[in-house]
Amino acid sequence: MSKLNKALSIFFIVAIVAALGSIIYIAVTPSENEKFTEFYILSAEGKAQDYPKQVTLGEPVEIVLGVINHEYETASYKVKIELGGIEASQVNIGTLANGEKWEDKVSFTPQFAGERQRVDFYIYKNSDEMPYLKEPLRLWVDVVSP
Repeated sequence: MSKLNKALSIFFIVAIVAALGSIIYIAVTPSENEKFTEFYILSAEGKAQDYPKQVTLGEPVEIVLGVINHEYETASYKVKIELGGIEASQVNIGTLANGEKWEDKVSFTPQFAGERQRVDFYIYKNSDEMPYLKEPLRLWVDVVSP
């Protein structure tokens, strides 16, 4: 074998060993994915459809609220529900460990009649003053008199 063939053989062996080492390192080293919190609303039946569109003034409206912690640390949460820009309800979810899910029926009661009233759901994390998400989850409802 010529010196060039020996050098190329050694180079390829070193390259293969380095590639295998990199693959093994990536496989055994846990990676921390993007940190986030799942926050969602469902209809009272627990589906992502058939949300309330017309509700009655003064009667509670039920929906399902859900939060899943993917923050890679324990976090506490609360949700404020605003109807027409006025706080209608507050839900104290409590503390969730990483990967833990909270889902339950919650309600709000409309205080004013009117069409296309905006219902905003703001989530707060770890007693922060500002909402965790820039934009709230939102529903639109028509509030009618009984």
